[in-house]
Amino acid sequence: MIDQLARAATSLEGQFCLPRGGGHKSDRFGYYGYCPPARPLREERRFASVDLIGIEKSALASVSRLLRRGFEMTFLNRRTLLAGGGLLLGAACTRRFATPDQAGTLPIPRLLDARDHGQRIGLRAQEGETTFFPGRRSATMGYNGSYLGPTLRVHRGDDVTVTVSNNLSADTTVHWHGLLVPGELDGSPHQTISPGETWRPTLPIRQPAATLFYHSHAHGQTAEQVYAGLAGLLFVTDEEEQGLGLPSDYGIDDLPILIQDRQFVDGRLVLPAGMMVALDGRRGNVILVNGAYNPRADVPRSLVRLRLVNGSNARTYDLSFSDGRAFYWIGTEGGLLEKSVELQSLPLASGQRAEILVDFSDGRPVSLVSAPDQSTLRMHGMSMMHRHEASENNAGNETVLTFSPRLASSKRGSTTLPLLLASRAVPDPATVVARRRLVLNMRLGGMMDSDEEPLTINHRRFDMDRIDEEVELGAVEIWKVSGQKMAHPFHIHGVHFDVLSRDGEEPDLLDQGPRDTIVVDEPVELLIRFDQPASKAPFLFHCHILEHEDEGMMGQFSVT
Repeated sequence: MIDQLARAATSLEGQFCLPRGGGHKSDRFGYYGYCPPARPLREERRFASVDLIGIEKSALASVSRLLRRGFEMTFLNRRTLLAGGGLLLGAACTRRFATPDQAGTLPIPRLLDARDHGQRIGLRAQEGETTFFPGRRSATMGYNGSYLGPTLRVHRGDDVTVTVSNNLSADTTVHWHGLLVPGELDGSPHQTISPGETWRPTLPIRQPAATLFYHSHAHGQTAEQVYAGLAGLLFVTDEEEQGLGLPSDYGIDDLPILIQDRQFVDGRLVLPAGMMVALDGRRGNVILVNGAYNPRADVPRSLVRLRLVNGSNARTYDLSFSDGRAFYWIGTEGGLLEKSVELQSLPLASGQRAEILVDFSDGRPVSLVSAPDQSTLRMHGMSMMHRHEASENNAGNETVLTFSPRLASSKRGSTTLPLLLASRAVPDPATVVARRRLVLNMRLGGMMDSDEEPLTINHRRFDMDRIDEEVELGAVEIWKVSGQKMAHPFHIHGVHFDVLSRDGEEPDLLDQGPRDTIVVDEPVELLIRFDQPASKAPFLFHCHILEHEDEGMMGQFSVT
């Protein structure tokens, strides 16, 4: 189907724009929509209701390749963000994002510790502009600033009230990804914040230390709002973690590392759309860390703690260091491991987090790099990325972040690795009361055939008014989850779980620890205890490729 459309596009190159076709289900994904103007497109230059990307005249021959990817892109500006259904900004940082006179410095988001603010934290969702590249401003969203949000730190045992104000002209939410709270506090689409309104949940913090992630979860608009900048980090700390002597000087030897890929044209952020975006998720040509391209972090010559968060819409990173040095994996989405694990590479899918310790005592500069993205859609056993873009995008590793060990060791700087980390109780499989089976379905025929949905779970598209599973509070269950056509990062709200098996075998080394997001392709068995109630509002489970989630690969469950 894709090759046939590409051949048709080749015959039309240089003749006229292709509007969205009439009446086909593919219109919903914007499959058509290419107009190659001779100069960059401005917002008012559109064909019917189609958002178009400016393509130089000399690049007309590439239209067929672009159409194979199913791309449609729009320069993000205030009007497109409003039309897209949401606006928020912000990342109040201790240092500004990269500018001509500050290029290359890793921005460190401002730290808001709840205890320093009387257990009250304020977040304002807003719109703004960010200069990612010199002289090129892009419309963005964030919390308390123009892109991303501050880092929030809460303490186990406390009750924290967060005031979230929606200064947008569209609905939004704030989901506390990985925080174990009742369903009505979760920040899902069931806790929508209307424009001009305020949401004030009081969050009971009752879980071990962990690196969490907060972001928009607006119904049908999660992907676009997160892509535009509505995300930030959330740290939980406790006495057990503090007693381990881990690096903890925020911004010095304890670094927040929020990794995102974004698409830029002529230095400006653009919003990819189209059928292949719906299938494969939005993937970019630039990697950002804390909102900056190819930044440098000055670090002490000691052990440094990196809190890695994959904030991309779809991409999976395979992270390692450019000199091949080993590092120590110490934490997953749900908290610290029992023991550190020595690694030389670590994959991180959308929504996943990992904490690692890196020894910079040798003083040598080194880069964190990622191998080419292998997590794309498969057709006929072959990745679509490999089929059409291997030569231009998969040539080698990409630099994520460069480290320059030049600072004196911090007051707690150390090169000694703790032998033991955190103890935890794992549910006993003998107490399992129910088993459930979930399949993340992809039906490519659904793009053209109105009788079938392309992105579902158990062949059901998400419905806000339908409860898909009913769970008893305190119960222990096994969920067997698998994917189709590609590897899917699967996320469950309101729980942490353990991986029991993968494809009928023992779990992989990297499956260990308390998780809330795990990659599924082959069947994976998850051991889950449901300790948080969801009677006033359900919890969600979904693919964390955000475009899949928005298009219906999501379900919900009650816990009573």
